[in-house]
Amino acid sequence: MERFNGSFTQQEPIPEAGITAALDVLRHGRLHRYNTAPGEISETALLEEEFAAYLGARYCLAVASGGYAMGCALRAMGVGAGEAVLTNAFTLAPVPGAIAALGARPVFVETTRDLTIDLDHLAQMAGESGARVLMLSHMRGHLADMEALMALCSRLGLRVIEDCAHTMGAEWNGRPSGRFGDVACFSTQTYKHMNSGEGGFLTTDDAELAARAILLSGSYMLYPRHRAAPPPEVFEAIRLDVPNVSGRMDNLRAAVLRPQIALLPERRARWNALYRVMAEGLTGAPGLYLPHRPEAETFVASSFQFLLPEWEPRRLRAMIAACAARGVELKWFGAPEPVPFPSRYEHWRYAAPQPLPQTDAVLAGLIDMRLPLTFTPGDAALIARIIRAEVLRLGQAEDLPEAGLTLGD
Repeated sequence: MERFNGSFTQQEPIPEAGITAALDVLRHGRLHRYNTAPGEISETALLEEEFAAYLGARYCLAVASGGYAMGCALRAMGVGAGEAVLTNAFTLAPVPGAIAALGARPVFVETTRDLTIDLDHLAQMAGESGARVLMLSHMRGHLADMEALMALCSRLGLRVIEDCAHTMGAEWNGRPSGRFGDVACFSTQTYKHMNSGEGGFLTTDDAELAARAILLSGSYMLYPRHRAAPPPEVFEAIRLDVPNVSGRMDNLRAAVLRPQIALLPERRARWNALYRVMAEGLTGAPGLYLPHRPEAETFVASSFQFLLPEWEPRRLRAMIAACAARGVELKWFGAPEPVPFPSRYEHWRYAAPQPLPQTDAVLAGLIDMRLPLTFTPGDAALIARIIRAEVLRLGQAEDLPEAGLTLGD
């Protein structure tokens, strides 16, 4: 019986150029983004300028995390306590968490079985909630029809914040993810497309939103030191009215990240090669559904999802346990209790979620797996064979193994 012996959490090393730059920062000790020598441009300011250029955005702010970027974007838009904010029901906890942290109210929108936001339900919930902002989560890198979505949001009067934590480097019809909404938020947490441990970006073409975000991040009136920022006069009218909610990135993380921008196209190609091997290995497996990837979508497959929509919980638990015994780590979004990383909308009781039957049906059979770039195509092929074998074995089994009973009810 084949077994996979690799790690699902081991990332590639930081590029040598990033290690060298980080050591330079450590040697001179000026880690704070505004602590510079005469004539010096900080690593963080250069990173912002370079990421803005990569994305094609006018303004960029580097921050402490993707979650902070989302909260900052909401504050910059003036979202306040009690206000409804629409977001996908299929997402991760930092998204509704960013909304709830402001005292605002997450309003969840149904998910399709292709793991994108349901546009019909979005229109319905916008009308029922009176929300003026959509926090659009491109969850696990699955892009909705962005032209149709933005046209709908324009008709509904919705401002859009894109959560691009899983779509850095992705495109829809050649347009980068993050270039559709009013603001985009990115993450550079270890398992994302650039790795600084923690970190993130906020990008926008709106000068006032950018100025508000920079002030919120804790610029201490040092905003002229930002290079991917509006001119100083944009700050003058608002600088005494915007509170400091500090969440700056530091020069050490910026030094680690700068060389990784140029690697994004090559990383996308390698991730997608792994994805294609996985998809080829699982296509046609009885009862297994692979989410459709539209031709317009250029994705970055740092993870892999499939659905077993007709399987009951006991059979799913048995399959996950059997794959784990063979070295393949799978996560199940239908688990009754939250487990490390995945959870589902009904677990976020602070958001007072309402039942969403379509999303419930999707999450009940949704399996999720990381695809780190430390995997080879041969690894992906082996993993796909293991999953396929266990799906075939357990799909028709009448007597399920007791190992499947250890993962909860």
